[in-house]
Amino acid sequence: MLLLFFNILFACVWADEPYLQNIEQLTYPDMGFEKAGEAYFNPSGDKISFQAVPTGESDYQIFTLSLNDKKLTRISPELGACTCSFFHPKKPKILFAMSPFKAAQAAPGSYKWDFTPFMNIYECDLDGDNLTQLTFGPAYHAECAYSPDGEKICFASDLDGSMNLYVMNSDGTDIRQITHTKGSYNGGPFFSPDGKSLIFRADYDEPHRLQLYKINIDGSNLTRLTDDPHVNWAPFWHPSGKAIAYTTSKHGHHQYQLYLMRLDTFEAVRITDHPSFNGLPTFNTDGSKLLWTSKRGSDQTSQIFIADFIPPFEDL
Repeated sequence: MLLLFFNILFACVWADEPYLQNIEQLTYPDMGFEKAGEAYFNPSGDKISFQAVPTGESDYQIFTLSLNDKKLTRISPELGACTCSFFHPKKPKILFAMSPFKAAQAAPGSYKWDFTPFMNIYECDLDGDNLTQLTFGPAYHAECAYSPDGEKICFASDLDGSMNLYVMNSDGTDIRQITHTKGSYNGGPFFSPDGKSLIFRADYDEPHRLQLYKINIDGSNLTRLTDDPHVNWAPFWHPSGKAIAYTTSKHGHHQYQLYLMRLDTFEAVRITDHPSFNGLPTFNTDGSKLLWTSKRGSDQTSQIFIADFIPPFEDL
C-alpha cells in the first residue's frame, strides 16, 4: 500500500498537462472490467461507446456509458471477440466489429494487435437490438468508422491478402479499396470533418513502426504526416479539420503519450505528460472534450479518461 501511495504521489507531481482540465476517470475495475479503452463520443456528447474486457473473460466487448447518469449498457451479444465501436452521426445506431473466434492475446507491454479471422462489421440500435451484418467472409474487417454524413464507412481489411483501407456505403454495398500495398499494414482510418479524406497509420518503412498518413477517399494524394523512428498511431481528427491528435512512443513504449499536430505546419504539441500509457485520443463534436485510454489511475489498468480540452493553437 505504501508503494502504491508513492507511485500515485509521484504521478501527480510529474504530470504537467496545461491543455487538459478537470480530468476524470470514467471506467474502473469495480465496474466489472479487467480493462477498458478506445472510447468515442456520440453526436450530442452525452454518451460514449468503448470496448472493455469483462472480469474473468479474455475478449473485448462493446459498451456504452451515459455521462449524465453513468448508465452502462452492453451492446455486443454473447458471441466472441469485439472491437472498434463508433456512433452513427445522424441515426440512433452504432457500428462495431465482431468475430466468433477469440482474439490472440498480445504479450505484456506489446503494442501489436491480432487480426482475428472472421472479424466482420455490424450495425445495431443503441441498446444492441436489430443487429445487422455489413461485411462477410473469413477476412479481418474492423477499425471502422462512419463518414460525417453517415453515408459511408471506412475500415481496414486483409481481403486482398494484405491489410489495406476500404470505403463502403453504410449499408455494406459498393466496397472500394483505397490503399493497395503488399506486405504492409494500413489501418485505423477516420474520415476528415469534410468527408473528403482519411487519416490512418501504416508501417511502410519497417514492420510495426507505424507512421501517420492522410489520403483522399478516392485513393489519391497520399501525404505523409510523421517521419521519425518512433511508433505513431491512433490518429483522430480535431473537429476543426486543422489538426489531429495521436499517440506516440517518443517517450518510451511504456510511456506512450498524446500529441496534437497542425496539418498545415506539422507542428506537434505534447498533450499528456504522465509516466504511464496514454493513447487512443478522440474528441467530441466541438473539440471541447477529449477522451483517451490511460493507465494513470490508482489501479494501473487501462481505463478511460475524459477532460476539458484547451487547444494549444489559437485558431482551433
